Amino acid sequence: MKEIIINENDASQRLDKFLAKYTTIPRGMLYKGLRKNCVRVNGVHVRDGKYILSQGDALRLYFPDEFFPNVQFVSSDKGDIDVVYEDENIIIINKPRGIVVHADDKGSTDTLLGRMTDYLYKKGEYRPEKEHSFAPAFCNRLDRNTSGLIIGAKNAAALRGVNEKIRRREIKKFYLCVVDGITQKSGSLTAYLTRGEKMSFVKDVFDEDSKLIKTNYKTLAAKNGKSLVKVEIETGRTHQIRAHMAHISHPLSGDVKYGSKSKCPLMLTAYKLRFDFKDDGGTLGYLTGSEFEIPVPFAQSFSAENS
Repeated sequence: MKEIIINENDASQRLDKFLAKYTTIPRGMLYKGLRKNCVRVNGVHVRDGKYILSQGDALRLYFPDEFFPNVQFVSSDKGDIDVVYEDENIIIINKPRGIVVHADDKGSTDTLLGRMTDYLYKKGEYRPEKEHSFAPAFCNRLDRNTSGLIIGAKNAAALRGVNEKIRRREIKKFYLCVVDGITQKSGSLTAYLTRGEKMSFVKDVFDEDSKLIKTNYKTLAAKNGKSLVKVEIETGRTHQIRAHMAHISHPLSGDVKYGSKSKCPLMLTAYKLRFDFKDDGGTLGYLTGSEFEIPVPFAQSFSAENS
């Protein structure tokens, strides 16, 4: 038998979802256990996995010990992070090009998530031995070869809040990139993207596997057959900017996967975030109207050469 007390980061989630995170119990066994009086909340048998947990709830779990976690946090010590902004709820990091955000199928062990978690652990802001279901997490993602701003959540409430604001498009994301060819002055692009195993495909018409994408761009400078472009995405799909710009015959320079003939590093940076909340923002309300921006060396160089 295992007894635990629900903490702030565990609260406000369904019982079955919490148990799926906290234990390694197979799904079938978990729901059978709910029916068979293996889960009690505050001394009461709870059968419904949809029960919403509250802070302070006492759980008694009658499952074999092998299904319960043995918390052992190992410091990564892989590298530092470039912190752009930080408070008690969120952290905004400038991700370098070439590092993955999460572990991938290539076996990458140095991840930005590992670095962030290690950073918060050393600061004493993350204590895995005191957590049952939460670990620091990123709210948005960037590809390995994309640099720039990424938002991390330090607690469960912040993770839910930021994810909801991103879903409602109340956190605006802006990118700078260099593309092949001379682009039009500006454009608002709408199409449909289908994600493949290694790349995404864009079509002008909908099919059952596709998702709507919206990409707005503005040309800032042009020289030697290349354009410096500012991009705002209204939808956040995998490889959206790369695939969408290639679809209009302007692949990112150096992006051979999407058809570029240029021999140069891919230049794509998430350089600005704007918190444009339409309501009070709840616990994150203090961020309303905030804007975070980083300098982009390739853009500064491009503009200087073009002047």
